[in-house]
Amino acid sequence: MKKKIFGFFIIILLSLSNVSAQETFKVMFYNLLNYPLEDAVPNRINDLAYILYDYQPDLFLVCELNNISGAVDVLTTAQAAISPDFDMATYVSNTSDDTYGDQNDLQNLLLFDSTKFTLEEEIIVPTSIRDFNIYRLKLNTINQDTNPIELYVIVCHLKASSGTTNAQKRYEMVQDLEAYLNTLPVNTNVLLGGDLNLYTSSETAFQTLINTSNHITFVDPANRVGSWHNNSNYIDVFSQSTRTQTGMGGTTGGFDDRFDFILTSENMLDTADVTYVPDTYRVYGNNGLVSCWNKAINSSDCETTGSQFSYTLRNHLHNFSDHLPITLSLETTESFLDVNEFETTASLRLDRTLINDILTVNFPLHMDKQTLIIYNSLGQKVKTFKTNLDAKQYFNVSNLQTGLYYLKLNTGNFNPIKFIIE
Repeated sequence: MKKKIFGFFIIILLSLSNVSAQETFKVMFYNLLNYPLEDAVPNRINDLAYILYDYQPDLFLVCELNNISGAVDVLTTAQAAISPDFDMATYVSNTSDDTYGDQNDLQNLLLFDSTKFTLEEEIIVPTSIRDFNIYRLKLNTINQDTNPIELYVIVCHLKASSGTTNAQKRYEMVQDLEAYLNTLPVNTNVLLGGDLNLYTSSETAFQTLINTSNHITFVDPANRVGSWHNNSNYIDVFSQSTRTQTGMGGTTGGFDDRFDFILTSENMLDTADVTYVPDTYRVYGNNGLVSCWNKAINSSDCETTGSQFSYTLRNHLHNFSDHLPITLSLETTESFLDVNEFETTASLRLDRTLINDILTVNFPLHMDKQTLIIYNSLGQKVKTFKTNLDAKQYFNVSNLQTGLYYLKLNTGNFNPIKFIIE
């Protein structure tokens, strides 16, 4: 009997060990509504700060970002509201050939917790309208050398407006994406966040994404596929418009469309090494009430006793954008490095990645003297410094213009480090 009891406890301990090894991280996609050029609502970056502080995403995917200044604003806000370890991918203005009159300053971008993810590659898939921006991330896990885990994150913004012509343009954009996806291994972990501007799941663009004969098939984690437009049966996944008031920029008309999505590759529902956590898909700020149909998201009709999302949050969402963010959680069975381990294994570390004039660099112990090279976002060498043997060293970069830069050593296998001069 004692042996059976002992065996039972061993099984329980092993089960608990497996559970504790799981790591969860949070994802948010958000249409930023022409940030920062849309200025009808003053100081709306403060509204974004509240939203980010409230949800605390580990991956923050955005579209409708206008310029590098806006990117720096959003990064600084994320670093203050979430973690100073937040970083961003390279800001690049839309490269697609614009023949339809759309703005070329509606850009996508990924921001991320650099203690949990390393940005390995940045890919642009151009279309006739706007780019698909694709980011290959590696999870910073304890076993990353022997069992590396990668996640491809796609950020996109399909052609807007109703009608067969615009639906056809959305389909053609998705075809360009599919051509790229066909080059990836079939079991690749792929996450897609975007303003897809879809009115119904029967649109060819959406049917192409979820086609089971695809090399990589996407699924809707919310499992709410249907005819969404102005259909109150789908109000729980409506994301636009948050407003009925004019003069704020963006679209008015109230809550009646599902334009914003996070989709995952089919394998991420159950078989991948990064999987969707069931029942975590949310339209952030949407309490799922039919009484909110065609209302502003900060209306009293959009909340009832026990609702998840408060008036305060919904009012910040209302002020910042005419869209709501989409959120979900992902899980991996590997364990992330803790912050101390991450800092120990990092090659070089900056005290701050957002600076004015002095760049402070922390070097690994026992490093020889080397040459420190700074490149601009175009890959051009703009400055060099000779290092000494100190663990912490200071470099004057006050003569460099505002923008994004890369820091690299002339020898050794040290990954470039991004920093921003404001």
